[in-house]
Amino acid sequence: MTVPRGTGRGTAGANLLALRSHNTALVLDLLREAGTEGISRLELAERTGLTPQAVSKITARVREQGLAAEAGRRASTGGKPRTVLRLVPEAGHAVGVRIDRDEVRTVVVDLNGTVVGERSRPLDLGAGAQDVVEAVALEVEGLVEEVSGAFGHGFLESLIGVGIALPGPLDHGRGVLHRVTGFPEWDGFPLRDALARRLGLPVVVDKDTNAAALGLSVAGEGGSFAYLHLGTGLGAGLVIGGHVHRGARTGAGEFGHQVIQLDGPVCGCGDRGCIEVLCLTAVERGELGEAARVLGAGAANLVGLLDIELVLLGGRTVAAAPEVFVNGVSAMVAARARREGMPGGAVPVRVAPGGERGVAEGAAQLLLAPMFGRGDG
Repeated sequence: MTVPRGTGRGTAGANLLALRSHNTALVLDLLREAGTEGISRLELAERTGLTPQAVSKITARVREQGLAAEAGRRASTGGKPRTVLRLVPEAGHAVGVRIDRDEVRTVVVDLNGTVVGERSRPLDLGAGAQDVVEAVALEVEGLVEEVSGAFGHGFLESLIGVGIALPGPLDHGRGVLHRVTGFPEWDGFPLRDALARRLGLPVVVDKDTNAAALGLSVAGEGGSFAYLHLGTGLGAGLVIGGHVHRGARTGAGEFGHQVIQLDGPVCGCGDRGCIEVLCLTAVERGELGEAARVLGAGAANLVGLLDIELVLLGGRTVAAAPEVFVNGVSAMVAARARREGMPGGAVPVRVAPGGERGVAEGAAQLLLAPMFGRGDG
């Protein structure tokens, strides 16, 4: 099965991509937040600060496009009952793909972010760009076919696009990879454009940690936090003031390659004593407590540098021993807080929700979140 080129043209899926206006995003986000109970036009106007006329125009447009529907009537304090509106979650779907060094995981989510399909398979990131692109495309097509079989033809019409998350560094704006640690042959490869041509769908590419951080933010993690991902590599996703922080050149979050031991072992990036190589080496030796201590040293540096409010841990290595890593990282962060007399004490450290598919779900939000005014995708 091949995803039809131009899928969604003139449909809710394509229309949602065009709804990037600030006011429409405000309305759609409130519709999503209201859930099945819905929200009235008057409430939308009050909560957005828009005029009732503006709200009426926006809601008429999103209803026409199938993105919203009536959810009944609600008693009013005076006059006739108010009609309430709700979001139609199945009106739009996004595919999220997490490409790891040894695995590809794919999910499909609806406008609420609910996962309606998932699959995974082994992958060799070093197999060559074209082979990897084809393998990823086949996974996307396979999952789309599965979900389409359950939802019917209307599902294809609702497809918005594909979000891809993978190890960095990379250029998020252009969708071009840089020198992925251990895989220098990917340097300069235009992954976004290659997959968009192959699938015939819009594609967005970002680092796995940024995607995960975006997904966590959309799901309700507020304020400023760091998401630290320890699996086949080590990286960070940063949310500052509710927005994913990518930096001027979209290179922020290369957390694993800060040097903390000048004469340490050689890292895959070519430097010595990086947190990534120290963590992974300790894991290979079975010394998870030491790996947690090293990770905690880096986390403490990050907290001190950015004054963030929360540290979230994820990745398969953390998932295999969550208490060890939470306790180890917490201890290092707390020790630094005590030394510096930090007001309020140490910031909390906990395991990020979402499990193994959290990054893939975040990848789908690279497409969905901007439609609801949640991050820039």
